Amino acid sequence: MTMKVFCGIDWASDHHDVALVDQDGALLARGRIGDDAAGLHQLLDLLTTHGDTEEAPIPVAIETSRGLLVACLRATKRPVYAINPMAAARYRDRHAVARKKSDHLDAMILANILRTDAAAHRPLPHDSELAQAITVLARAQQDAVWDRTQAGNKLRSHLRAYFPGFLTATQPLRDGLSSPIARTLLAAAPTPAQAAKLTRAQLRTLLAKAGRKRGIDTEADRLHTALRAPQMQQLPLVEQAMGHQTTALLRQLEAACTSADNLAQATVASFDTHPDAEIITSFPGLGALTGARVLAEIGDDRSRFTDAKGLKAFAGAAPVTRASGRSVAVLARRVKNQRLASAGYVWAFSALTASPGARAHYDRRRKAKDRHTAAQRNLFNRLLGCLHHCLTHGIHYDEATAFPAPTSPAIEAAA
Repeated sequence: MTMKVFCGIDWASDHHDVALVDQDGALLARGRIGDDAAGLHQLLDLLTTHGDTEEAPIPVAIETSRGLLVACLRATKRPVYAINPMAAARYRDRHAVARKKSDHLDAMILANILRTDAAAHRPLPHDSELAQAITVLARAQQDAVWDRTQAGNKLRSHLRAYFPGFLTATQPLRDGLSSPIARTLLAAAPTPAQAAKLTRAQLRTLLAKAGRKRGIDTEADRLHTALRAPQMQQLPLVEQAMGHQTTALLRQLEAACTSADNLAQATVASFDTHPDAEIITSFPGLGALTGARVLAEIGDDRSRFTDAKGLKAFAGAAPVTRASGRSVAVLARRVKNQRLASAGYVWAFSALTASPGARAHYDRRRKAKDRHTAAQRNLFNRLLGCLHHCLTHGIHYDEATAFPAPTSPAIEAAA
């Protein structure tokens, strides 16, 4: 009978402590490796010495899912478990009553987690190389969008302190301060005094520079009037200083907008080449960019979610029931993949106008006294179940199958 071996790695920035235990919890080997290629070879040699093979690789537990070490371990096709640090801390209390702590002890604890409770933890999925690349791009693009929002909020708050007329003038523009027109105008005239001196001809030139194609004359007249409207102003020197600060904040917004746009193009280009792209984008409300975000979080490893319930719980769409004695409460799930939940909110909202069945489902939930957020989360839950089914069977979305017409009031109420 082959002895089972489990590996735990206490991760750090420049080195890693490694511990190997057998099926009875006895320590087989321990060591410290560097965070480099030599350290990786040292780890693989250690695993091979204790029976690691391609047919039966030794599973590894570590407290992170990122980094070169994890990427190289995943490339060996071995089970790699990313253990939540809070969960590892709870296990530590089982082995150290005096609350002692060391890197070697943490590595042993991680190895023993796999020995005793591997079934309670989820290994990292075996996603394809393309899916992993899409994950990197989609997450980076979403981070850039969040950076763009943050930079826009900072600039808006600053303009409100000395140049509220610009906010009023650009309010009708799509995307507000993030729009190319607003950024171009503010770069040319960062203070109220400079903006008031802009002629209609200059405004037409700036609009054309920002990419405006139609209605340039009408928009130039509107901006010419809006930028000259009376407003409260700071003292001249203070206003000039705040204009310099605006220029600095505008550079940050420009960089965030450029990054978001470039990463969006790269994300969509990679997503379009993935085999699951056609199935995902066949769903109402899922375009290429939102679809890429969904694929980035669920991956393309079909064994990751054995059923739709697991996917729904992972996304936070499924509710949580808390029962104790006579008390029973059904609550929204707080622990979830925040990125997938964020993409799901956009997906469900867009589906309301793209799918009559989704709209009817949302309206039924609203009539059942659900709030908007709860009804939209319920719709996301329904769509995720359909997505899991379609990806598992390799079929496209079908409106009649996803939202069949109710044949009786009882069925309609149950839906």
